[in-house]
Order: sequence, then C-alpha cells, then structure tokens
Amino acid sequence: MTSAHLAERASPSYPREGFDLPAWPVAGLLLLYPLWWALGLGVLIFPILAVPMAVLLIRGAARGRPVRMPPGFAWWLLFLAVVVVSIGALGADPAGTVPERASARIVGVAFRLAQYASLTVLLVYAGNLTERELPRRRIAGLLGWLFVVTVAGGLLGVFAGHFAFTSPVEMALPAGIRNKGFVQSMVHPYAAQIMDVVGETRPRPAAPWGYTNTWGNNFCLLVGFFIVSSSKHRLLATLCLLVALVPVVESLNRGLWIGLGVSALYVALRSGRITLLLGVLAASALLVLVVLVSPLGSTVTARLDNGKSDGVRSFLVGRALDGVVHSPVIGYGSTRTTIGGRNSIAVGESAACERCGNFTVGGNGQLWQLLYAHGLTGTIAYFGFFAHGLWRFRRDRSPTGLAASCAIVASFVATLWYNALVTPLAFLFLAYALLWRNQSSEGDPT
Repeated sequence: MTSAHLAERASPSYPREGFDLPAWPVAGLLLLYPLWWALGLGVLIFPILAVPMAVLLIRGAARGRPVRMPPGFAWWLLFLAVVVVSIGALGADPAGTVPERASARIVGVAFRLAQYASLTVLLVYAGNLTERELPRRRIAGLLGWLFVVTVAGGLLGVFAGHFAFTSPVEMALPAGIRNKGFVQSMVHPYAAQIMDVVGETRPRPAAPWGYTNTWGNNFCLLVGFFIVSSSKHRLLATLCLLVALVPVVESLNRGLWIGLGVSALYVALRSGRITLLLGVLAASALLVLVVLVSPLGSTVTARLDNGKSDGVRSFLVGRALDGVVHSPVIGYGSTRTTIGGRNSIAVGESAACERCGNFTVGGNGQLWQLLYAHGLTGTIAYFGFFAHGLWRFRRDRSPTGLAASCAIVASFVATLWYNALVTPLAFLFLAYALLWRNQSSEGDPT
C-alpha cells in the first residue's frame, strides 16, 4: 500500500483546535442538491451557504483556530483581483457587438463575481475541515452521490424531456423577472433542453444542472468520484455506469464524449501500469463497438454527421481572440452580444424570440470567456491556480487523489467548449480541497 493510500486513512497532521467547524454547510449543499434544485434555489444555494461558512471560519479564527489557505492561492487571488479591475472596461463597445451602458452589464458581472467569491469560501472551508469533522472519503462519497443524481436527471431528460414544474422560488418572483431566460435556467426546474441538433427536435438531458452542456461537464467531473466511492459495490456501480450510457449518448454532447476519453487515458497513464493502459484502450474500443452496434449507434452517427454548432463556435472563438488583441491585459470585464448572427447583422434578438441571433462572445467555453472578459492576465491566473495544484499534488496516486486530479485535467479540456460557473467550478474546488487535505495528512503544513 502506497503512502498516499495510507494518507487517506490517516488523520490530518495539523492539531485539533478548540473550535470545531460543522460539516453541515458542505454536506448539506451536496447531499440535498436535488432538493435545492426542486425548490428553485439551484446555483443560488452557493452564495446562500457561503455566508454561514464565512461566519464560521471567522469565528474559528477569533477563537484561535487558524484559517489555512490552499497552495497556490495567490494565483486565485490575482484572478479575483483582475475580475474586479476589469469591471472598469464594462463601458467599452467592441466592434460588432451590441452597444450598451456599463450599468446594463453590471448585473451579469455581479452574479459571476458573487459566485466566484462564494466558491472561494467553499474551497477554503472544505479544505479546513478535519477528518473528524468531515472525512475526505465522505466528501468523495457525496460527489459520487451527485453523479448518481446526474445519471437520474439524464434518464429523466431522455424519457420525460418535457417534464418541468414551477418552483417555490419562481412563484415568489415578479413575472417580469422570472420569465427571463437566464432566470428561468436557475429557478425553473426542467428535465431537458429541447433542441434541433441532428435534423429533428429532441430532448437533451439537463436536470438538475440547468443546461445540457453543464450536465455533460458535471458528468465528466463526477464520474471518477463515483467509481472511487462505490468500490465496495462493484456490481451496482457497473450497472449504473451501463445505464448512464443512455443519457450520455442521447445528450448528443461531443464534448462529454471527448472528456470521458481524456479522463480514461489520464488515469491509465497516471497509474504507471502498462497493463492498465492497454486494458483501458481495449475496454474503450469494445465500448465504442457495443454502442455503435446498438440502437444508440444511430444517434452517435447522426450527431457526428451534424455539426450545426461548429460554425457558431468558430465565429465566437474568432470574436474572442479579436477581443484579446484589442484588450489583452484585463479584457472587457464581461461577455458581449454580437450584432445579429454570424452570417448577417439582420438576424437578431426580438421580443418574440429572445434567443435568436445575437450570440454571446465568451459564452461558448470558459477559456474564451476568460480571454475576452479578463484578458491574458486573468486567464493565466485562473489556469495558473489549477496547474499549480496539479504539479504540487502530482505524487498523490491514492484513489481519491486520482479522481480529483483527473477532474482538473478534464476541466482543462472542457474549457474549450464549456463554461465553468457555477457547479463545475464548485466540484473542481472540492477536488482541489481533497488533494490539499490528502497532502496535509502527510505532514505538509501547506
């Protein structure tokens, strides 16, 4: 048994303090997420629970319990600083974008800044919990539970794609606010996004994460924790993974398919065992063959033959890179809306079609949003933090450590087509906290 495996069973080396941090803010956040979704809180639960987390950390510090910061935290603080400083560029109207006042853009910026701050509190809080307060295996198990929730939500989206209901939070909002598309994605629970991707309208799983792309991103980030936490129930875990193939394929999510392939290859390479690498490659080939010869194969083929979003993505990537050229240091503070579509400025948003034309520059992937909204400085700081963690924890080959580092690597690939706020970044921070606590248990005070 390796030292990293022993580290997972050991208690953290830092001393027990007189003030204990309760586990409920983190455990309740993860365990009860389906309830938060049904109530219409969804991603709003993160800033809500960040308040008691911050209060508890401050109270503990006042009573002599030091608040430890994660390794490489200076990178993340630099990123947050750039996010704040770049607000000064909100009034700029880059060529080809819809002119707006800075005040009209501040709501979206405030939302992102609040979520970044809330998730930062989550990272620090989870990292400061001891094994007695909330064991690392328990956190990994809760993340594995959310994978099961993701699979269940995916099946709901496939077989009951039009399922939706009005949440209590939604009912409490004024009609003018709750009817907006962005607000609906947060407070109106629904099973799937109904989209025409392969020449026909069909549901694409979204529950309980709001968007199909977020569903796919979270599936990829959480699957490793599910495998680790269900190691004692291999038959049930295998059945769950086989059932999960249905929403994975029916989601028509090519980014998810690529992410799963990268994750499998990463784990095989990190294990250092050539037999495992060959086994992963053979199993992947067999899985692809099984899917292709099953009824799911026609769905995969249809998706690969229909790249309707490719042109839009290329158009938006070009706009994002143009933004870097004209504002390379801090970007424009937020995303921008293009005038019309990629082929004509005459195709745009209207009262009858809120989502027609007018694409969002920076809405097609975290990398492009970082470059456009926060420039090279913010982009380097963001990736610098996670890259620092990967290097710092590179010797952690424990099961939980591999699942956590795999999630970070998969997130790097996902930045090409997925945005990270809110839940994907939350799970990345919890993965980072697990790696950090694994190292702390070996006697490293940082």
